[in-house]
Amino acid sequence: DTLELVGFSYTAEVLKQTDLPTLQWNEYQYGTNMQHGFQLARQMLSRQKGANRQIIIITDGEPTAHIEDNGEVYHSWPPMPRTFQKTLREVVRCTRDGIKINTFMLESTPAMVEFVNDLTRINGGRVFYATPDRLGEYILVDYVANKRRWVS
Repeated sequence: DTLELVGFSYTAEVLKQTDLPTLQWNEYQYGTNMQHGFQLARQMLSRQKGANRQIIIITDGEPTAHIEDNGEVYHSWPPMPRTFQKTLREVVRCTRDGIKINTFMLESTPAMVEFVNDLTRINGGRVFYATPDRLGEYILVDYVANKRRWVS
């Protein structure tokens, strides 16, 4: 088994496990670039052999940044439809490559819930809704089995 980490804000980057205790983000670069995070994770997983390839994403925000076709980062708050589209296009690529995406949501605004539900429907993964103060409890929405249950 392999565990690799990708952190994302304005852009995404591969992280070393040993860097986690002292990790700090550039406070002048804002954004939640899930598209770039999914892209890097998909590229990393493409080098892995085996049937159980998955991305576990933990997020407290909606996608507000993406990489344009020319390679430049685009950021907007509130999020633009193009950012959602670019992010979901990367989700389709992950799905096509047989990669499941399991999302731990620390946000519950209606727009974010709708986006994550779309992501989950496209990919067939799972979403876990949680609050930062009660991470041990969550609602598991299992689109694979198409059922809801409470897990604590």
